[in-house]
Amino acid sequence: MPKMKSNRGAAKRFKRNASGAYKRRQSHLRHILTKKSSKRKRQLGEMLEVHENDVRLVRRMLPYS
Repeated sequence: MPKMKSNRGAAKRFKRNASGAYKRRQSHLRHILTKKSSKRKRQLGEMLEVHENDVRLVRRMLPYS
């Protein structure tokens, strides 16, 4: 039986933490930053957990995480 392949795009975007949840970065922090407030940019820098509705999809893309 061959190994399953991880989705390489997902592997770069999601990491699994010790509790088994997946963490992700937020979008909108790459460009057009001058019009965004410091508070907004600071909050966008935080890591968040993947929503419970999407965990199944992420787990399927990352079979060995």
